[in-house]
Amino acid sequence: MHSNEIKRALISVTEKRGIVEFVKELASFGVEIVSTGGTATQLRNSGLAVLDVSDYTGFPEMMDGRLKTLHPKIHGGLLARRDNPAHMEALRSQHIGLIDMAVINLYRFEETTSKPGCALEEALENIDIGGPTMLRAAAKNYRFVSVVVDPEDYDRIIQEMKRTGGKVSAETNFYLALKAFQLTARYDGAVSNYLGRIQPDGSQGDFPQTFTLQFARAQDLRYGENPHQKAAFYREGKPYLSAVVNARQLQGKELSYNNIMDADAAWQMVSEFTLPAAVVIKHANPCGAATADNDDIRAAFAKALKTDPVSAFGGIVALNRPVDAEAAAELAKIFLEVIVAPAFTAEARSLLEAKRNVRLLEIPAASSAPSQDYDFRRVVGGLLIQERDLDSFDIHQARVVTKRTPDADEYQALDFAWRVVKHVKSNAIVLAARDQLIGVGAGQMSRVDSVKIALMKANLPTAGSVLASDAFFPFRDGVDMAAEAGVTAIIQPGGSIRDEEAIQAADEHNIAMIFTGRRHFKH
Repeated sequence: MHSNEIKRALISVTEKRGIVEFVKELASFGVEIVSTGGTATQLRNSGLAVLDVSDYTGFPEMMDGRLKTLHPKIHGGLLARRDNPAHMEALRSQHIGLIDMAVINLYRFEETTSKPGCALEEALENIDIGGPTMLRAAAKNYRFVSVVVDPEDYDRIIQEMKRTGGKVSAETNFYLALKAFQLTARYDGAVSNYLGRIQPDGSQGDFPQTFTLQFARAQDLRYGENPHQKAAFYREGKPYLSAVVNARQLQGKELSYNNIMDADAAWQMVSEFTLPAAVVIKHANPCGAATADNDDIRAAFAKALKTDPVSAFGGIVALNRPVDAEAAAELAKIFLEVIVAPAFTAEARSLLEAKRNVRLLEIPAASSAPSQDYDFRRVVGGLLIQERDLDSFDIHQARVVTKRTPDADEYQALDFAWRVVKHVKSNAIVLAARDQLIGVGAGQMSRVDSVKIALMKANLPTAGSVLASDAFFPFRDGVDMAAEAGVTAIIQPGGSIRDEEAIQAADEHNIAMIFTGRRHFKH
């Protein structure tokens, strides 16, 4: 396939990173530089010869910059097919020159509209018109025009031009064009999503009328949930998220579909805790969780493992502190699929290298509290969208509904259990001590069955434990069963028409019960 020689480049960028160095390299090949506004000024101040767009087109920039590049001399130069004699004759007859490269990125619409208090007028002024139009024109004609939207590609292009005497290959141009169309698609989607939330009174609603998102493929997976299903892993463009999607894999086999699902569940749950914490996940549900004092992450994992050591075999572990040598030695005692942590010391890496198949994922902890975001759930032919369940409810604000109020140790245990139960599949029941998960009943059709399973799965003593329920008790039977096992306090949302029966049962057994008024279903 042919290459195109770069003789004239149009430069118009909002992201100025690396642009001066890139244009200096282009100029070394004798490339004529045409540029706009602030970009032209910056290049000229750096000693580069630059032709202003208005001088190139013979038409002045106007309307506060709204009209500057929407001109036949720009778009004709970008769109003309060099292998079409009629196109080339049209350019000659209208005195339009060819543009071989367009280096363009767009007004920061997403950044602007994400700021608190952004007014509609400000948002509208940050909708780029000329930029996307030029990008689409250049990308459509990629066989003859190089379109550059990402500063990360500057060096690749220059190195190729040095190898080829100033040319860019069709293969590279196709790669660049695809990135350009991906950018304009994301940009248009952001504008549509923002404007789609505008209400008749000018306020912002919660959800747009039409919802558009873009995800970039991070990797192909060997298969999906089952070997007969093809699968791939995609990233949303949010590098600031403390999440599995932005993890760095340090060792081990490729992540599977189920590894990613479970690692995500583990990291979300362990991120609930400020104390050193460890979580063990198996098939999307926790089978171990614990916290420790004195920044002892090894102790946290050792306690978490005691919840259900049988189920933990082949599980996914997440820790919210760096893994040191002592923690690594403890982790190495059991077969694990994935270990997720903010960091691993050199000594820990050395110890875990012997477990060459275990995947180590490093995820930097969030520098601030997570902002509200959307969760998506695909259904056939549709999409369910909701806000993420980032509730950080202070259980001391919960309503005490029984004669007895929880004591300080019980409140600590109830807080631990409430943080865990929101990450367990409904119907969910959790038994816990002040710093350790004791039993889990997950995903049952009957709440009392979840209580039975939580008690059955408990390897640790249940006497003196507390219980968390992700939704209300429809009958008193679950409370009676918990009392028989020695549970002393219960946290639940409340809201059943039979709440009084559950409260009466708790009082009869001298159980302290508090109502949060909020539910944590997880389907």
